[in-house]
Amino acid sequence: MARPVAVVVAAFLAGLLASEIAAEIAQNSADFYNLGRRRLPQQSLCLELIEPSGYSCSEHKIQTKDGYLLGLQRVSSRSGDLRTQLGPPVLLQHGLFMAGDAWFLNSPEESMGFVLADQGFDVWVGNVRGTRWSHGHVSLSEDDKNFWDWSWQELAEYDLAKMIHHIYSITNSKVFIVGHSQGTIMSLAALTQPDVAEMVEAAALFCPISYLEHITAKFVLRMVNMHLDQMILAMGIHELNFRSDWGVNLLDSICDGHVDCNDLLTSITGKNCCFNNSRVDFYLNYEPHPTSTKNLHHLFQMIRKGTFSKYDYGILKNLKLYGQLKPPSFDLGLIPKSLPLLMAYGGNDDLADVEDFHHTLKELQSTPELVYLENYGHIDFIVSINAKEDLHDRVIGFFRSWGKSSSS
Repeated sequence: MARPVAVVVAAFLAGLLASEIAAEIAQNSADFYNLGRRRLPQQSLCLELIEPSGYSCSEHKIQTKDGYLLGLQRVSSRSGDLRTQLGPPVLLQHGLFMAGDAWFLNSPEESMGFVLADQGFDVWVGNVRGTRWSHGHVSLSEDDKNFWDWSWQELAEYDLAKMIHHIYSITNSKVFIVGHSQGTIMSLAALTQPDVAEMVEAAALFCPISYLEHITAKFVLRMVNMHLDQMILAMGIHELNFRSDWGVNLLDSICDGHVDCNDLLTSITGKNCCFNNSRVDFYLNYEPHPTSTKNLHHLFQMIRKGTFSKYDYGILKNLKLYGQLKPPSFDLGLIPKSLPLLMAYGGNDDLADVEDFHHTLKELQSTPELVYLENYGHIDFIVSINAKEDLHDRVIGFFRSWGKSSSS
């Protein structure tokens, strides 16, 4: 197989749960050839992407209770001032292989982060551990395998919980949440914790995926059936970085004789209606971000078992850590009935399957406001050129209808 196709695979696997770097593969394969050699952002997210568009932005560093140092950015409108920003706080939580830059990759008129800031919201941008806009660990090096010993479970219980608490303490207001893909897994799991839920005013969740049993993404299912996650762990690889040489070579071997990788966009995310192909080169300056192999393994466990549970360590370690043979489930019924939810899902999304989505709805106490976009695939919810009219305006109206009680 030609080398460029292997690099395309790397880029689109990095979009496994909604990376915004997708494009028409056959027409753009040359753009991906040097993915691993592309310029990585060297400055802060504020300086790299937000302030050049004319928005006020400040950098914050917070520490989780297990020692990870996370980057948060605070953004106000082009006509605003961070010191006098009066709107309610909104936390934007990205998905897998992404970071906070995901919310700012299109124009100010199309990007969720910019649109919310222009509407007067106090925008906070989350970046989970391991991504380039976060800041490592108080004692562990990123070369240490223990640095990568986490999955989305820790991202929910530690990272997201800390972000919400920090914003709540700074603003003295309950926090609105916007989550996409893995950001919805994190949000739903975190909101089962009463101390977190009481600091949240409402949540808008795009492509909710608390259950993954019925995904139809062919390429992802092939990797699950090959037990790729377990093979990578067995190789002693704890950091998943698809800009690295080994990542490209690994995915080259997957495609070679095993999977048709010529239509990777559709085989991973479903058909996306509204993706701007002309911006692929720009997106690849920022995406993909690293994650942990353990995180991928946890997601694949969910696909295989049809559960929304904590990480499965096997019987003996489960007994030691959880006091039971199987990992405990996250009980969605613990999310307060009084907590307003908006859930947006797409008819062409092969990752956030409609059947799994309805499984989630049945377990909630509340009845969320639903936004169904028939033509949307998984990444349209982040980088659609029509997102403001299709989605953002609905979210803004939803937040404003619940925002009157946000001061506490």
